[in-house]
Amino acid sequence: MLSLLANLPKDVLVQQIKDGLVLLVLGMGTVFVFLTILIFTTKLLSKVCARIAPAKPAAPAQKKSTAAPQASGVNKDAEVAAAIAAAYARSGN
Repeated sequence: MLSLLANLPKDVLVQQIKDGLVLLVLGMGTVFVFLTILIFTTKLLSKVCARIAPAKPAAPAQKKSTAAPQASGVNKDAEVAAAIAAAYARSGN
């Protein structure tokens, strides 16, 4: 391959390099423009979708007595501990 390039005149090689650089700039420019358009289109569609279908409001918090979460928290901790112990015992370690 290099022997083919060595046989070409210098002006032909320079012209090929110039053509290659032009193609490089055109290709990278095309990709840059496309990605820029894609970004702005995505942002625009996001705003349009937000206006058409606004976010759902958060569910109202349930009222509970202060004693209930503590009791259920302890109960859940005990259940988790029991599940871990059972899994450990079943694994044979």
